[in-house]
Order: sequence, then structure tokens, then C-alpha cells
Amino acid sequence: MRVFIGLGSNLDDPAAQLESALQALDALTESQLIQRSSLYKSPPMGPQDQPDYINAVAEIDTTLSAHELLAQLQALELAHGRTRRRHWGERTLDLDILLYEQLQIADETLTIPHTGIAVRPFVLYPLAELAPNLCVPGRGNIAELCLQCPADQLEKMEKTL
Repeated sequence: MRVFIGLGSNLDDPAAQLESALQALDALTESQLIQRSSLYKSPPMGPQDQPDYINAVAEIDTTLSAHELLAQLQALELAHGRTRRRHWGERTLDLDILLYEQLQIADETLTIPHTGIAVRPFVLYPLAELAPNLCVPGRGNIAELCLQCPADQLEKMEKTL
């Protein structure tokens, strides 16, 4: 299954956290990293008394179900020291399933496509780098969504892998 995962960090050397997470994604059971975006720097979406975020998007191929993948991603977050102190607060690593093929899931543990996919530049622009013609179920084409979502303070960084 073709899956896109959003990555974010703003603590403990965020760029290194993402590089480590990308390597861990490639090592996931029944999964393989296909490609990854550049890193992007952006101001925090939530409380402003925290450092800027570094974000990226990864495309993986997996035979895990969406819920099995979610469990694996949450384990990776914990392995990277993730603690949940406050809503939209600082974190060492955040991993979100953005898209899982063309599935639409909405249950108590998982929503796919990700609820913020169409309005968050730090998700849309890295995703457009990988798959500009991809269609987000119920929302439209990635390239078109980018036109409706200004990049604002999003800053593209160098790819380091």
C-alpha cells in the first residue's frame, strides 16, 4: 500500500530527529521507504512559546494495515522520547498518517486523510514535492490545494539524506 507520513519535531535537534525517524521508517516491519521530501522549517501551529518546527513527508510502501501502521508509528514516537504535555505542544517527534492509498477512515483512533492535510503548508508543500498530482479523497489535487494554502513562513531547507 502506498502511504504518506508527515513528520515533525521541534526539540532535541529536530533535523536529526527527522533523519533518525526516516531511517526507522525504512526499517519498519513489512514496509519500505520509497522517497522523502526536503525538510521544511515553520513556526509552531499551537502555543507560540515553543521553538520552530522542522517537518517533512515520507512515502512508504507497506503491507501493514492502517491501524497496525499507526501502532508502529506511535512506538517510534515513544522511542524518540515523545511525551504529550499539551495540545499542539513541543515534541521530539510527531508522525502522522496523511494518506493511506485512497482509503477514508474515521474512527476513535485514526482519521485518514489526516484532518489538517488541506490547510497546513508544512504538510502540503512537502507532499507536493513528492506527489503533486496526487488526489486527496474528498479534498482535491495536492497542487491545487497548495494554490489555496499560502506557504506563509514555511522555509524549505536542504535535503540531507
